[in-house]
Order: sequence, then C-alpha cells, then structure tokens
Amino acid sequence: MSPPHRPGVAAFDFDGTLVPGDSLMPFLTRIHGRRDASLILAASGPAMMVAYRSAGRDGAKAVLLRRALAGLPVSSVTAKGEGYGRHLAERVRPAMAARLAWHRSEGHRLLLVSASLATYLEPFGRYVGIDEVIATRLEEGPEGRLTGRLHGANVRGPQKAARLTEAFGGQSVELWAYGDSAGDREMLAMADHPHLVGHSGIGGARRQGSRPREA
Repeated sequence: MSPPHRPGVAAFDFDGTLVPGDSLMPFLTRIHGRRDASLILAASGPAMMVAYRSAGRDGAKAVLLRRALAGLPVSSVTAKGEGYGRHLAERVRPAMAARLAWHRSEGHRLLLVSASLATYLEPFGRYVGIDEVIATRLEEGPEGRLTGRLHGANVRGPQKAARLTEAFGGQSVELWAYGDSAGDREMLAMADHPHLVGHSGIGGARRQGSRPREA
C-alpha cells in the first residue's frame, strides 16, 4: 500500500534568503530619512545593548522599534511599507526566484516566515505570489497610531516552528524550508527538505540533511 499523499509546502525566510542583506534598517530609513534613522539607531544603542543582555536579539529589536515607530500614523507607515514591498520584490535572488517558480509549478503552498515586519512583507508577498505571510506585526494604538510595541511575538527561532505548525492546522505536509541563519534552525529542523541558503548546493542552497551554522 502506498503512503498517503502529503501536500507540499515551501517555507522561506526573508532577509539573506529570498533577498540579500537586512531589510529593517532600510525600511526605517525610508520612514525617517537617512540622517534621522542614523540618529535614532545611535540614540537607541545603549538601551539596545542592555535589552540584548537580558532578552537577546528580540529585546534589542523591541527597543529600536519603540523609539523609531511609536506615535507614527499607521496609514503613513503602511503606505511606506507598500512601496518598500514593491521595491523588495525586484530584489529576489535569481536562484530563489527559480525555487519559488518550481514550487509554484508543483502546486505547493508558499509561505514566507520572517522576523521582519509584515508591514512590508505582506505587499512583497502579493507581488511575488506568496500564499501566506507569517511575520512580525506592529501594535496599533488609539487614533490610528503605532504604539511602538509588537503585536504578538517576534517571529524568529522557535517562533518560526511554532507558527508554521499552527499554519498547518494539524495536517501532515511535506515541507521544504529555506533559511540562512541560526534564527532559522528550528524551521529547518522540522523540514523534510531543509536548505541552507548561501552555501554549497543547487542554487546556492545546501540540500537535505544540512543544518545551519551559528550566526
């Protein structure tokens, strides 16, 4: 008797995987301008270091976002995110664009799983044909302004695996996962076909059985 069919799912990290480099600081620069974004980062530095010691990268990120985004109109940040998502859609690595196309041709469900902000990843997902975006969300306060806090957890490390499991809704799937750092370790570990992007293998991705190095 043949094993039951499991639907195919492909889960992609974003920064360093689908597109090169980091996306958060360029987004904050689009909002504030280069000079003010640099000043915000510098002013946040001491508090970010303290937060990092107690809560790691999640804590440091929370400090920066609070200083950079608290009080800004949701409509303005959303508009910036729309334009930035369109820009990022033009920066997908060629090898990863080929992987997206292959999974789509196979009828696989495409998921984007990232600690970067849903504010620009949701528009990005629409432009490149992602079925579902699982990303870090910003909390909206009264009068249509951001509080500077996250709405839910930062989608990194164990959160990626937890959110993916939630997205499967108890269904058994055949999972391809693509990541480039230690923050993707748990997601890669749960995959049938883990690929460590930027290393040896087809399309610049290390193939099945690989595990991410520490970053």
